[in-house]
Formats: sequence, structure tokens, C-alpha cells
Amino acid sequence: MGFNDFLTKLFGNKSQRDLKEITPYVEKIKAVYPSIKELSNDELRAKVDEIKQRIQDYVADERAKVNELRSGIDNKELEEREAIWTEVDKIEKQITDKMEVVLEEVLPEVFAIMKDTARRFAENTEVVVTANDFDRDLATRFDFVRIEGDKAIYANHWMAGGSEITWNMVHYDVQLFGGVVLHKGKIAEMATGEGKTLVATLPVFLNALTRNGVHVVTVNDYLSKRDSEWMGPLYMFHGLSVDCIDKHQPNSEGRRRAYNADITFGTNNEFGFDYLRDNMATSPKDLVQRQHNYAIVDEVDSVLIDDARTPLIISGPVPRGEEQLFEAFRPNVEVVYNAQKDLCQKLLIEAKKKMASDDPKVVEEGTIQLYRAYKGLPKSKALIKYLSEPGVKAQMLKTEEYFMSENMRHMHEATDELFLVIDEKNNSVELTDKGIDLLSRNVEDPQFFILPDIATELSQLDHMEGTDEEKQAKKDELLTNYSIKSERVHTINQLLKAYTLFEKDDEYVVMDNKVMIVDEQTGRIMDGRRYSDGLHQAIEAKERVKVEAATQTFATITLQNYFRMYHKLSGMTGTAETEAGEFWDIYKLDVVVIPTNRPIARIDMNDRIYKTKREKYNAVIEEIVKLTEAGRPVLVGTTSVEISELLSRMLTLRKIKHNVLNAKLHQKEAEIVALAGQSSTVTIATNMAGRGTDIKLSPEVRAAGGLAIIGTERHESRRVDRQLRGRAGRQGDPGSSVFFVSLEDDLMRLFASEKIANLMDKLGFKEGEVLEHSMLSKSVERAQKKVEENNFGIRKRLLEYDDVMNSQRNVVYTRRRHALMGERIGLDVLNTIYDTAIAIGEQYADSMDYEGVKMELYKTFAMEAPMSEEDFKSMKADKLGDALFNAALAAYKQRMERMAQVAQPVIKQVFENQGAMYENIMIPITDGKRMYNVSCNLKEAYETESKAIVKAFQKSVVLHTIDDAWKEHLREMDELRHSVQNASYEHKDPLLIYKLESYNLFKDMVDTMNRKTVAILMRGQIPVREVSEEERKQIEARRAAMQARAVAQQTAAIQAAAEARQQRIQIERAQEEEHEDMSKYRTEKPGLDNEKSAPQEPVRAEKRVGRNDPCPCGSGKKYKNCHGQGL
Repeated sequence: MGFNDFLTKLFGNKSQRDLKEITPYVEKIKAVYPSIKELSNDELRAKVDEIKQRIQDYVADERAKVNELRSGIDNKELEEREAIWTEVDKIEKQITDKMEVVLEEVLPEVFAIMKDTARRFAENTEVVVTANDFDRDLATRFDFVRIEGDKAIYANHWMAGGSEITWNMVHYDVQLFGGVVLHKGKIAEMATGEGKTLVATLPVFLNALTRNGVHVVTVNDYLSKRDSEWMGPLYMFHGLSVDCIDKHQPNSEGRRRAYNADITFGTNNEFGFDYLRDNMATSPKDLVQRQHNYAIVDEVDSVLIDDARTPLIISGPVPRGEEQLFEAFRPNVEVVYNAQKDLCQKLLIEAKKKMASDDPKVVEEGTIQLYRAYKGLPKSKALIKYLSEPGVKAQMLKTEEYFMSENMRHMHEATDELFLVIDEKNNSVELTDKGIDLLSRNVEDPQFFILPDIATELSQLDHMEGTDEEKQAKKDELLTNYSIKSERVHTINQLLKAYTLFEKDDEYVVMDNKVMIVDEQTGRIMDGRRYSDGLHQAIEAKERVKVEAATQTFATITLQNYFRMYHKLSGMTGTAETEAGEFWDIYKLDVVVIPTNRPIARIDMNDRIYKTKREKYNAVIEEIVKLTEAGRPVLVGTTSVEISELLSRMLTLRKIKHNVLNAKLHQKEAEIVALAGQSSTVTIATNMAGRGTDIKLSPEVRAAGGLAIIGTERHESRRVDRQLRGRAGRQGDPGSSVFFVSLEDDLMRLFASEKIANLMDKLGFKEGEVLEHSMLSKSVERAQKKVEENNFGIRKRLLEYDDVMNSQRNVVYTRRRHALMGERIGLDVLNTIYDTAIAIGEQYADSMDYEGVKMELYKTFAMEAPMSEEDFKSMKADKLGDALFNAALAAYKQRMERMAQVAQPVIKQVFENQGAMYENIMIPITDGKRMYNVSCNLKEAYETESKAIVKAFQKSVVLHTIDDAWKEHLREMDELRHSVQNASYEHKDPLLIYKLESYNLFKDMVDTMNRKTVAILMRGQIPVREVSEEERKQIEARRAAMQARAVAQQTAAIQAAAEARQQRIQIERAQEEEHEDMSKYRTEKPGLDNEKSAPQEPVRAEKRVGRNDPCPCGSGKKYKNCHGQGL
């Protein structure tokens, strides 16, 4: 017994330890399930509402404390706010941690509720509950819910992915294991057909009860839409909202609602792009995403390994972006490539002749020429075929050992005759002197394509005689020349890569006059993706399609760094164990293998190894014929579009019906995969095509032996081969898998053990004969491990580049988010002033340059030096920085108070007179150079006495300066990434130089951004027009004239009203005289004189005009300011 076996026996293997940890949770779920099963439908939903409230009550005190701190923060001085925000952040972290505690407590009940909900839908065609408002809203939008009186009736069938499904699934015990693993923030590896989508309902439901949002991430939009529709009704039944971002346009109200839902489905790319768009938003209303709380990634290996380092980029045009060199230099590169091809063909022909000789010296010469042909064109089909012949490759490898010995001292003897040297393993191409001469043949300058030794030339320049101005001019000329040549050499290198290392219908396809990248894992077209560093433009030039203009990056992130932002991340897949080390190193995600519900009945056969590809493909066709005659469906896995089409042509010649699923036909994916399990159906697909869709078998197919998997080539990753094997053997179904391999395959050529080739030679294998043994299969897997280690090394190095960018992005985006939301803008401005003051203090303290610091203070802070020259010279850097900060802060506060004072009378007048008409007001603010039209809420400005205007101005300035500086910084970082690769020619580490230079670039960017922000804020003022004495007199004269005219109009109006009243009286009197005079019948009272008394005039109650009412004259002014002046 080995030591490892002894330890395993003592402590158990990892799978056993993982299951031992999870089993208690599953036992608790099973214990509580009977009591949940006894509840009525209404009681079950009430139980969920009770748990939701319990979760919220658990953190209620902390949330109340946060709200209390936030509410009073605006009334605090700027200097006091930092401590408050630190406390807020600390409490919010406590809330997040406490949420995990309470979720752990309610996990058994919640998982049991979800399991029983699935059972109720599976066993009943309709589930009836008492209707609430949420049910009524669902009934207006979905067909599976209807309202009858006070009851809501949920049907157990609904549309999902374009077809109607009837719910028939209930969680197995092993799926409960998977659910616990996912909730714990780990990766659950579950075999194909074990119901990963159903397993996810458990942790998704549990974590959605916090109302903080759960993201379910898929690899394509078909799966995200299907899964949201398929699983959605189970969540909706319990009052949780569900949506899918892929159903809505970016930046739309629909997408915003989708993110605000309790459970949000979507594709990895769209989640990443929405994050970038949010960090380019100019208003909080434009944001769509909430906090990154919890994400479950489906097919986690594809998303977090295969696609993880591909950057998501939002870009825009650059000035003169059309001016590129790819098409200009394509003819030069074609000449070199064709010359190399002809040379290598001649070398191979000569090598064959000489290696057939009996003379050992001649054979040795032939082997050198063979090795030369290999270094010149390793992908040549004729070369690959010849190397598969007995003993040939072994002889060439002996020759390689000689050239590689003594630190490659003799390598030049092999490569000097070539035009370029190709290293297929490291994906690199290098021109030889002979190649450079041919490339420069039609150019006058022989150094046209050669980078100068800039370090040496700059060193010589320092020792050159002349003035400083002359040296600087010469230095500028050298650097300009180096920059131009660097771009030229970069263009040539990318064109050489495009011609020698990238093949059409393998790495990419050309469709609709565009170069489209093919995902090597799934065979799908990666729409919108482009190779970086100009490689895509080089391929476009090679294929003679339109070369797209160069673009400038506005925002970028890799999926790897996007998903590391989540508070809790988990994933599920059928194949993660082989990449467990990488998942832990990069994401701190542990991989847990979940046992299958039924034992796997699939038979995995040993690899069948052939000498040549032709023999291998003929054997594949014969195997397909044999299997289809037995009535078994066959899934043929390929590694490229080219091989798919080759096999399709071979099957067509044999008149065998088949379906092809590759990058050119990916639209039919779901339909083709659904048919793949029918009797005698042949489906050709790239290795991971159709992921996420199960191939279901009929009873006749099961009886015939199940689905047969045929791999036409071993992929460089064991994970991809396991994924292909896993398509058969679903839920205990019978099936088989076998891989056909040839010594000409890329993996075997580059990495497989030479023992296989030597063994075939010794045994005298003839064409068409097969070698098959478990030891050989293990040998192939060892070769795959070598490639995986190599690829992980490359990815790890790329991660280091990416981490530099990510740390800078986090700083900038955090600052930008504070500015956008406005809550912490005052604190950020305070820190900006402090950083700028300290930077100026450090800049001038050592030089004792008082005049310099005075000029810098005028330029940046718009203030005079707060100390005398004597005091300045006696101060150290830290004391000087503090003194400048205190003076700048006082000046800034005074400036902002003045701005509020100037704005307040206008705001007050507009709000009080026209507040009902306007919601926002635009305030012009200038720094003396440009005008900023700052939008502010009118009511908020009125209530805060115009402090809201100050905050809006700060937001506008900070956002503007951050966006400008970050965009320029991304451009500089792109250029740096390109230029540091040339450091390898100087025997320096490009990554080390990249880290150092990027730090300096970022430091400069932040300093420039701070100074620009402060300069604008310190000069900001609302423009008020100064009026001269003469203009003042004219205004007063006009005002007096207007008042006189108003008085005259008022007098005329009163006079006209009196005349009108007199006319009405006369008319009324005339009307009275027409009647009989009844006064003669009137008795007279004694004591009264007999004079006829005047008739009583009726009194009219006229409506009185109020001082603040509109003037009746129709001017639109108030009465007190118009005809009511002075009354």
C-alpha cells in the first residue's frame, strides 16, 4: 500500500469528506419534509411569507442604524463624514454576514418547501390557492395562472423555450446534496442528465427570500430564456418575481425591471456588459444593476475557464482609426509566406530522398533538412503525414536534441536558411535575417522593419555634445522613430501569425464578408468578439474582407474579474474536477463531486490509435455504419468546423443520413439535439455543442444499447472529452463512448509520448491497423495533462496582467459610483483637495521654490499662498501639505456657500411662483473657461437652500473629469500592453515592466484628474452680470416710465369702470319709469317732510381682486406688481 493510499484509507478521499460535511443538512431537510407535506397550499405560502419576515427581522436593528446614520450625514461637516461612512460600510458588512447565518437556519425548511412545491405541481394538473395582488398581476401576464373569484389557479403546464412543458420533476436526495453545495458558494459537479437546472431551484429560492437579488448565469440566451420560463412558475407561486435580461434591450426600462426582480436569468456576456454600461451612466436613473449579491453560474467551466480571460469591451472610434497598415503590408508578408512555403516543400522533398539513403551521413543531412522544414512550417499536411511514418519522427527528435542543447547554441544553423521560424506550442512567429531582407526588398531603407536598440541610442545621446535643446530634439526624434517602427513591426508580426497559425474554418469562419471567431469548445460563433492587439484586422486583411477601423476602449472587464465581485458565487457543471486547482487559485471555489442518482451504465472503451488521419476517418465511418445498422443513435464529436464538414462529405458519399451541428449551423442547435436520440440517427457536432439540452432516448434505443459517442480526436483538455462522453449514460441509460486518435492529430504531434510512435514502429504496424490498450489511453491523458498545465501557466500570466488593470478599475469605478449617486460626493471632493494639496506640498517642499508654489496655487486652487516665503522655506513636506489643505478647504467652502447664496433668491422665486410647472431647473455654472449647465431638482434645491445645486455641480465636474481621464488612461494602457512585449528582445520581463509603467501611468492619471477637478470646483460660480452706473440709470428710468404708464392705465381703467356703472344706473332708472308710479298710494308718516325721497340704488357686490391674484388687464403679472402697485 502506497503512502497516498494509506492516507486515503485513514482520512477518506475528498469526495467522502465533502459528503460527510453535507449529509447532516440533507438529513435535516428529510426530517422536516413530512411536516411541510401536511400543509395546505395556502399554509405552505403563508410559511414562506413567515420565513421572509423572519429574515428581514433578523437584520432589522442594523438596517435601522444604517438609515439613522445616512439620514443625518448631509448636516455634518465634510471632515466628520468619513467616520460615519466607515461605520455605515462596517454595519452593511455585518448585515451581509448575518443574512448568511439566518439563511443557514432556515435552509432545511426552505429546501423542503421547494421540493414539496415541485411535488404538488407534478401530482396535480391545477394547484388552487387564495388569490393575492401578486397572483392577480401574474394572471394578466401569464397563461398558467387564472383568477376565479377569490381563488388563484396555477396550471402545471406552461410554455418554456418555445414549446409547452408539463411539470413532472421532484428533487432526488442527491439533488438536495447539490443544492446545499451551491448555497455554500462551491461548485457542484453533477453528471449529465442529473438535473442541474432543477438542483439550482433550491439555493436560488433560498437566497431570493432576502430580496437582495439572485443572478442565474447561462452560456447562451436560449438557455437563459428557457430556464427562466421553465423554473419561473415555482418561484412565482411563492410571490417571488422572475425575469430574464436577454428578453429586453440594453439600458431599457424592461432590463431595469429584470434586475430589480428577486431572481434574474441572463447570459454571462450581458451581465458583464451591463456592468460596464452602468459605469458609463451619467444619471442614477440610467443604472440597471443592483448590488452583486449571489450568482449561480451554469456550465461554470465554460464561463470561468474558457471565456474568463476574454475581455468584454465597449469601444468607440478613434481619430484616424481607418489609417491602418495591415492592407498596405499584406503583399510584403504574402511574398515571405509563399517563399517560406516553397522552401519548406523543397526541403521536405530533399529530406525524403536523403533519409531513404543507406549512407548515415546523407541520412543525417536529410534529418537536418526535415527539422528545418518542421521549424519553418509545422502545420504542413505533407510534413505531418511523413512524420507519421515508422521511425521518422524519432530521428527528427534526436536532431532537435542537438540543436536545443547548450542553451540552443546551434539553433541558428537550422534556422538561418529559413525566412521565418514558427513555434507552434508558444503560438509565436519570428522573422530571420533572410526574411527581413526579403520583406525589405522593395524598400529603400534596409532598417525599415527593424526595431532600433532604443536603450543604447538614448545612452549614446546622453554623452553627445550639444545644448540641452538639441539633445531633447534628438531624443524626441529617436522616440518618434521608435514609435512608428514599433507599430510597423507589430503589424508585420500579426500578419505573419494570421498566415501561419490561424486557419479558416478551424479557428474562425468567414460569413457575410466578416471574420467570425469560433468557440473551440462549443463550436458556436462568438458574435461580437474580436481577437485583440490587431490580430483580427490582420486576419481580415488576409481573407480580403473589409478591415474594420481601429477602435478606442471606453470600458473593459474580463468575465473572470466581473464574477469575482459577487458576495457569493457558485457554479454547476458536469466537468469541473480536472480544473479544480484553477477554480481554487483564482476564484477560491471548491469543487464537490455529487454522486449520481443511478449508477452510470455507459461503457467507456479504450482509445483506438491509428497512424494517419485518413485511416482514422475511414475507421470512424465504418464504426458509424455498424452502429446505425444495430439501430443505435450516434453522436460524432469533432474539434473543428473543417473536420465536421469532411466527415459530412464522407457520410454523404456512403448515403448515410445525418445532421451537422457546427458554427455555421448553430441556429438549429436545439432542434438537432432533440432529434439526436432517435434510432439510427447520426449527429455530427463539435465537442461541446448542444450543452444544456439533454439527449433523451426511447425504450427501443435503450434496448439496442443506447447512445453511442464517437470522438474523432482527443481535445487538448480532458474536461472537453469528458463532456462529450457525458452526453451518453444519462440517468442510468445504457451507452458507449470511444475516441479515435491518429499520430497526425495536433495533441499527439505536439505533446504525446514518443513511446507510442516507437511501439508502432517496432511492432511493424501496417496502414489501417489499430493500436488499442488502456496503457495507451493513459499515455494520451498524460499528454493532455501537459497541455492543461501549459495552458494554466499562460492563463495565470494573463491573469497577472488583468489584475493590474482590475485594481485600477476598482478605484476609478468606486469613485465614479460615489459621484453618480451623490451620497459620498462631499467626502470624495474633500479627499481630492487633500491629495492635491499633499502632492503640491511634496512637489515644491524640497526645491524651496516659493514662486513656483505660488503659481501652482493660483493655477490649481485659485488662491494666494497662505504663508510667507520665510514660513514656506521652514516647512517640511507634510506640514506644507496640511497648511495648503486647510487654506484650500476654507476657500472651497466659502466658494460653495457663495454659489448657494447667489442661487437661492432665484430658486425661491421660481419655486414659489412656478413650482407646480417645473420639476428640474438648469443652472449655468462657469469656471471661466467653459459653461456647465447643471440640472437639479427644483424642490430639493428649495428645501436645502440651494445646497443641492452645489452637490449637482460637484457630481457633474467629477463625472466629467473621471470619464475623460479614464478613457485616455485605457488608451495609454493598450499602447503599453503592445509596447512592453518588445522588452523580451532586451531580455527583460514584459510583465514586470508592465506593472511598473502601469503604476506610474495610473498615479499620473489620478494626480491629473485631481488637479483638474479641484481647479474647476475652486473657480465655479454662477455668472451674475455686473451693471454699470449709466446702465443702472437707464434701467431706473425705464422702471419709472413703466410705473407711470401703469398708474395712467389704472386711472383710465377706474374711470372707464365708473362710466360703465353710471350707464347701467341710467338704464335701470329708464326701465323703472315705464311702470305705474305707486307712490301716490303710499301713506306718509307724520314728522317727515313731504319731499319726494330719492329712490334706493341697488348695491352690487363686485368680486375684489387680491394683491397676489393675476392682474385683470391680462399682462400675466400679479395685481400688486401691475395695476395694484401702491394700492
